[in-house]
Amino acid sequence: MTVEIEPSLNRERPFWRRRASVRGALTLLAGGSVLAACGSATTGATTLAPTATPTPVCTGTTANPGYTNGLATVSGQATTLSGAGSTFVAPMMSVWTKAYATSNGVQVAYSSVGSGAGVAQIQANTVDFGDSDAFMSDTDLAKAKGPIVQIPLVQAPVVAIYNLPGVASGLKFDGDTLGKIFSGAITTWNDPAIKTLNPGISLPSTPIAVAHRSDGSGTTAIFTDFLTQTSPAWVTALGGSKTSVGKTVAWPVGIGGKGNEGVSAVVSQTAGGIGYVELDYAIAQHQTYADVKNKEGLFIEPCEQTAAAATVGITSYPSDLRIDIVNLSSNAQAYPITGLTWALVYQNQTKAATAAALVNFFSWILTKGQDLTGSVNYTPLGPTLQALCIAQVKKITLNGTPVSP
Repeated sequence: MTVEIEPSLNRERPFWRRRASVRGALTLLAGGSVLAACGSATTGATTLAPTATPTPVCTGTTANPGYTNGLATVSGQATTLSGAGSTFVAPMMSVWTKAYATSNGVQVAYSSVGSGAGVAQIQANTVDFGDSDAFMSDTDLAKAKGPIVQIPLVQAPVVAIYNLPGVASGLKFDGDTLGKIFSGAITTWNDPAIKTLNPGISLPSTPIAVAHRSDGSGTTAIFTDFLTQTSPAWVTALGGSKTSVGKTVAWPVGIGGKGNEGVSAVVSQTAGGIGYVELDYAIAQHQTYADVKNKEGLFIEPCEQTAAAATVGITSYPSDLRIDIVNLSSNAQAYPITGLTWALVYQNQTKAATAAALVNFFSWILTKGQDLTGSVNYTPLGPTLQALCIAQVKKITLNGTPVSP
């Protein structure tokens, strides 16, 4: 069943870093919090609801990266650009395009249509750039009208949201339990597998209502990547590891929603609902969301800081920056369902004004734009990856000549 719901979400936020986790606010909406730690493997507390007390790592001030290695501004740029793709990055892209228009006088029109559609539109060359939370595969690239430069722009967590009245944020899930829920093997909220992970929590017998994406989705690719890595039950239900991950999968159960907005809306409107969205959508809609077990066996709260930890320890990147960071880091604080989003740009540009505008825009995103990420709960790129992304922008050419010397 597919329900295409796209509510209007107001995400006008000031451009400063968050100084504390949002979980305190969600606690009030959910009916209270307790004192067990979110970032531990087990909890000895007996509680009426799971903790919404922020993990210590998710509190405090996060410094802006303050990158200054941007490319020199290319003259003669176009005053408009068009882009389309990922809904995962849409709140961030809205902040970037508004700030860029104010500071640089260039209007960037971005259509939040989903990663699958973004890939299709750049393949057809109907937009100046696409965006996808799953990098273009060799098969995708073969359908393009020329070489594509893929540029990571930002990283962020995909979170499991749920609608259980009286139950706060902080329910704990491991990958296999999530896989069994989303494959239909676990059907009620008081299933023993969920209760075992959440001792002392009073869970209702409410039926679980799964919500998933109905469109081609990079958010789905990130989420099913994690399920494929951690849940044999999920892989079996989907017919093997080649069909259990991707922008689209054959969901065994659930209601489809278009975009992150649609999944968020389905869960909000459905008692017992569970789905997956980028973190800012959960925060904007005041939804409760889970802590997830990472490779170190710890249940981690998704936030800007734990998403940043997801790339800690990665010292080598492929030259084309097609890297899967989901569940990759062994850092104890890493939130495992963290993904990147890639801008997709034709390497060989033929219009000077467009080429200049693309180089200037993405150079700005990778420097000044990284300082705006915390305003909508995204995570800036780390310095190693950011420098490599700047080098990707330098690959853009105009009729074979580098746009940026």
